[in-house]
Amino acid sequence: MMDQKIVLAGGAGLVGQNLVVRLQARGCRNLVVIDKHEANLAVLRGLHPDVVTLCADLSRAGQWQSHLENADVVVLLQAQIGGKRLAEFERNNIESTRLVLDSIDRQSPPYLVHVSSSVIESVANDFYATTKRAQEQLILASGLPCPVLRPTLMYGWFDRKHLGWLSRFMQKTPVFPIPGSGRYMRQPLYVGDFCNIIISCMERRVDGGIFNITGREKIDYIDIIRQVKRATRSASLIVCIPYWLFYALLAVWGLFDKNPPFTTQQLAALCADDEFEVIDWPEIFGVQSTPFEQAIDETFNHPAYGKVVLEF
Repeated sequence: MMDQKIVLAGGAGLVGQNLVVRLQARGCRNLVVIDKHEANLAVLRGLHPDVVTLCADLSRAGQWQSHLENADVVVLLQAQIGGKRLAEFERNNIESTRLVLDSIDRQSPPYLVHVSSSVIESVANDFYATTKRAQEQLILASGLPCPVLRPTLMYGWFDRKHLGWLSRFMQKTPVFPIPGSGRYMRQPLYVGDFCNIIISCMERRVDGGIFNITGREKIDYIDIIRQVKRATRSASLIVCIPYWLFYALLAVWGLFDKNPPFTTQQLAALCADDEFEVIDWPEIFGVQSTPFEQAIDETFNHPAYGKVVLEF
């Protein structure tokens, strides 16, 4: 893959930034990252000045479409994860995917990898879940050979929305609130492992199939937070508060923040009691699973990437 043109659509976020690090470590020299978030593209350019970057909205036609004409690989990473308006989710999860697919040369298509989400099989029915389901259906209906990867909650370097944001909040406040008992089972996935799975798909040219890429350890939310506290050496006091109070505080926050880091919909998803299928992805893709405690330490204490913060 060293000379292949690899395009990362929506590549300035958590997965894209980590994927660039690992692709460059493998000697890939022809990378193109397209994303509409200029500040996070600037972070990527600062770390990897030889990567081609383009600030563009994938839901609107533009110059970015020309980069797909001679691409060897396209990884579909773009996604609206949080927010309060359905239109944002529809534009960034559905319309952008439709336009990317319409822009691909069907006579000589690039190799595609689609990053879906475990919420496809969740009991959640919020804006994110419904639009990610519609997005995946577009991919499957396209007829293009494309592995569909459904990761669970991810964490790692460059995490701006999940454990990354929580760790920074923990550093700023003397008290860290937990909704209810905090005993909400999670199956977190280290983004480094997930990126290696994407690269394995590229190298092996996995031509289709739906794969539930689930973290292999079951960990309660409160224990995840405790591990983050240990790794970051935070002095914040972890305190459980009633669910209704936590919900009310989020609702009030959302009245004053147009892009809140955590919404009432996401709180409901946290407490949805989902348990996702665990397939033998280390065997399927030849990728070793990183133990949670080790991965958390790498996330926050890596000398080069552990302190890099993306804009929310």
